[in-house]
Amino acid sequence: MNNWLLPEYIQDMLPEEAWRVEAMRAQILDLMRKSGYQLVAPPLLEYAESLLLDGSDDMDLRTFKLVDQLSGRTLALRADITPQVARIDAHLLNRQGIARLCYAGSVLHTQPVGLTRTRELLQIGAELYGHAGIESDVEIQQLMLQSLAMIGVQNVHLDLGHVAVFRALVSYAQLEKNLEGELFSALQSKDSAVLQSLTASLDATTRNALLAMPSLYGDCAEVLARARKVLPDYAEIRTALDDLQAATQQIKSLVASVSIDLADLRGYHYHTGMVFAAYHAGSHDAIALGGRYDDLGKSFGRARAATGFSMDLRQLYQLLPAQTTQKGVLAPHSDDAALRSAIAKLHASGEVVIVDLLGDAMHRTELQCDRELVLRDGAWQVVAF
Repeated sequence: MNNWLLPEYIQDMLPEEAWRVEAMRAQILDLMRKSGYQLVAPPLLEYAESLLLDGSDDMDLRTFKLVDQLSGRTLALRADITPQVARIDAHLLNRQGIARLCYAGSVLHTQPVGLTRTRELLQIGAELYGHAGIESDVEIQQLMLQSLAMIGVQNVHLDLGHVAVFRALVSYAQLEKNLEGELFSALQSKDSAVLQSLTASLDATTRNALLAMPSLYGDCAEVLARARKVLPDYAEIRTALDDLQAATQQIKSLVASVSIDLADLRGYHYHTGMVFAAYHAGSHDAIALGGRYDDLGKSFGRARAATGFSMDLRQLYQLLPAQTTQKGVLAPHSDDAALRSAIAKLHASGEVVIVDLLGDAMHRTELQCDRELVLRDGAWQVVAF
């Protein structure tokens, strides 16, 4: 076996990608800093019970686990940073009011989440704690869309949903957990035939609402109008539809298009309210995901209203147009103080200066230089090749 081969769906980042991803990370974090979000950096490794929350079977399957040689306990390599940030908010910061936190770091998955995705993602995101209103949902969505636009991802489509609609139907009908799970799976796959079978014994109100949900997607105004007609007039459903209407009005100017899908229950066991996903024609999968998860902090002993988003910088890099590499200035290798001073001035002005250790003009193209420092009339000057 060749010892230079990497595991499947694990890749190196070569210079062009690595530099650009780092620039994207810095740009987005700076936007978050200016928006009042504070940076946290949780560890890559934690005790498994801290990362594998109750009911998150999909996260359990996605997480690498190993045994701690010091304690004998099971450790896990994080597959998502959001639970870690919730832990920090609940126990380390312990604030009573609003907390805005952001992060950027690697996460590892046992399986790739898409056909062309890596198992080592560079996740970046923001979380807002301590506010349960639509204002915080919109703030998080706007921050996500502004981040995408700033790094050059254009023509973004935003898909909105709200898990409170399905939760309300399940709650009022008092469905058993097994049936709830089967209905959830059928709605996610929009399998009308299975829905017909699963809802056969339910009351007419619940059955008709569940059967209608797979068709409640598309144009925002149209979907909301139909939803108000076909869904029962429960307070939770009215609030969810009102929130979706308010959100679409406030974010529509930041996206190429926006739609609503009430059958999209992605993260149903994780989220509690409005959920959203950003899409781009250049990717088979969503390029950013988020939503409200007010119950997550309960696992750490302190439930807090919370909403946030995350995205993978390595995935976003694939959507950006090719960038022209900045050409550098070739400098000779010398201990001359005046040369060192000239190089320092070029560095200060943002120039790339590469010292020619080999002194071989044949490899100038490999160094990606289009100018050089030469000594003329007693001074070091930059001249074109």
